[in-house]
Amino acid sequence: MARGGRKLAELVGKLDLIIEVRDARAPFSTSAPLVGSFSKLRPVFCVLSKRDLAAPEGTRAWLDSLGPESWAVDLRKKEGLAPLRRALLERKPAHRELRLAVMGIPNVGKSMLLNALVGKAQAHVGGIPGVTRSVSWYRTEGLLVVDSPGILDPHAEPGVHQLLSWLGCARAEVLGGFEPAALSFIRFLRARGLFSTVLKKWEIEERDDPPEAALERVGRRLGCLVAGGAVNTELAARRLMDAFSSGKLGSVTLERPGDPIYVERRGEQDAPGGL
Repeated sequence: MARGGRKLAELVGKLDLIIEVRDARAPFSTSAPLVGSFSKLRPVFCVLSKRDLAAPEGTRAWLDSLGPESWAVDLRKKEGLAPLRRALLERKPAHRELRLAVMGIPNVGKSMLLNALVGKAQAHVGGIPGVTRSVSWYRTEGLLVVDSPGILDPHAEPGVHQLLSWLGCARAEVLGGFEPAALSFIRFLRARGLFSTVLKKWEIEERDDPPEAALERVGRRLGCLVAGGAVNTELAARRLMDAFSSGKLGSVTLERPGDPIYVERRGEQDAPGGL
């Protein structure tokens, strides 16, 4: 984070504007750790990516909370980009392109947004006077865009990284494995009344059973069995987390404005709330 932070700090003075990309399913928890300090120096546009994976009412609530300089986009279908592009070009200086950076934590759609903005007309720029050459700039009509490194805060509470693993923004395999992540996810869904909503596609109903038993039911439904008919719970957990992070289980918003997700260190029951 320190190395990436230094690189970004060097860039900020040469920029006109910053775009911060967040996951629309959890906009508070997927905020970038350094953008808050940079917002004192440059304007920040907030883009909620993966709006197709979030509940529409949740996204509307977040856009109302974040204000007029926020947008929700579906980068896979390239929907919602036109209003953002118009707003960027309105900020363009008369004598040159608008210089901007696309920032965000890993796997929120940062590179997809950059590619969508520069499109097929992109042209890699070898160097900008006075700016580090260790980053890549791209020029398109009216815009000069730099890709920045994705940064996670290594000092954040373990629960923060665990919830980011649900979204695919952190690696579950380096945080104790998929099974602990899946069990904490199941606890969270139950605490927020979202269990049936998320798992209805697999026809897994809510029951008054331990999270471990619920994960076994997921494993049996998906055929994650070993010799003797036992469930491979690690495989079931991996498939559950992969399905949720990729949107295969439908659209859901995990947190709402003013009510961030809270995950205990040991994965105990989460705070109430959510959409």
